[in-house]
Amino acid sequence: MAQTVGVAGITGKFARCVVKSLLQNPGISVRGFCRDPSKFPASIAASSRIHIVKGEFNDKVSLQDFVAGTDVVICCYLGNADLMSEGQKLLIDACVTKNVPRYIAGDFSVDITNIPYGALPPKDPCKDIMKYLDSTDIQGVHILIGVFMETFWSDFMQIWDPKQKKLSHWGTGYEIWESTTYGTEADYTVAVAMDKTAVGIQQFLGDRKSLIEIVEVFAKVYGYKPNLRNLGSLEDLHQSMHKSLQSNPADVMAWMPKFFFYWSQNEDACLKRDLDNTNYPHVVPMTFEDFFRRHQIDGLASAADNLTSEA
Repeated sequence: MAQTVGVAGITGKFARCVVKSLLQNPGISVRGFCRDPSKFPASIAASSRIHIVKGEFNDKVSLQDFVAGTDVVICCYLGNADLMSEGQKLLIDACVTKNVPRYIAGDFSVDITNIPYGALPPKDPCKDIMKYLDSTDIQGVHILIGVFMETFWSDFMQIWDPKQKKLSHWGTGYEIWESTTYGTEADYTVAVAMDKTAVGIQQFLGDRKSLIEIVEVFAKVYGYKPNLRNLGSLEDLHQSMHKSLQSNPADVMAWMPKFFFYWSQNEDACLKRDLDNTNYPHVVPMTFEDFFRRHQIDGLASAADNLTSEA
């Protein structure tokens, strides 16, 4: 069945993965929205199935032009609280005005539904949007995926040291990491977008493993077992992250990775056991082992910067 899917923030990394997956479906047309269309690959933008609308996130006229005629809008915004909260509200308002039936919010994270406001500051805007969607006529969709696998190995999380080839962690190492690659999540997002019955909270994962288990799989694939450096207990982490935030809130990299580490390891933010993966059996999720086999050991830290090579 032919559908038109809107992708807001179409020049972003995750958005490009979504577009790549969308274009694998012949009946899909894509409407994109961004500030600078020149950042989108010209080879893809030239497709007759893609139309890109240029505009600022608060340009109501451009937003309505963008969403007009779409069957569902996927928000791939990634930015500050103003963009993620007020920007999404304006996008939702445009969807309501143009009678778009469904809106897939820019969540893509651990389960934030049980996390109190202020406990994971970067995700407070997502909680705002959950409430906002409930107050509108549009059907909201919230996709939860744990931690992006590429992000786990990136400099941002401060877990993997690519020079010394060791892993640093808080806690025992037996806590479970729930993780999904950008490519796998893009495929699930597209599956949800094409499924008109998919509304509310959707939960997908590529893999669930403790750091101890991840190290064993790492050794199996690469023939090298990285050392583990324990930084303290999760309670130590909790104290450290709040101290860092309070002492210098402007130094985002001093506290934000700690907050994401903590809530990625907190049971309150874990996804349900009975995942929604089973609703879309045609999507084959990438596991940690699959991920390692797709990347050279020296390329793990930069995997997020080389997403175009991932299926």
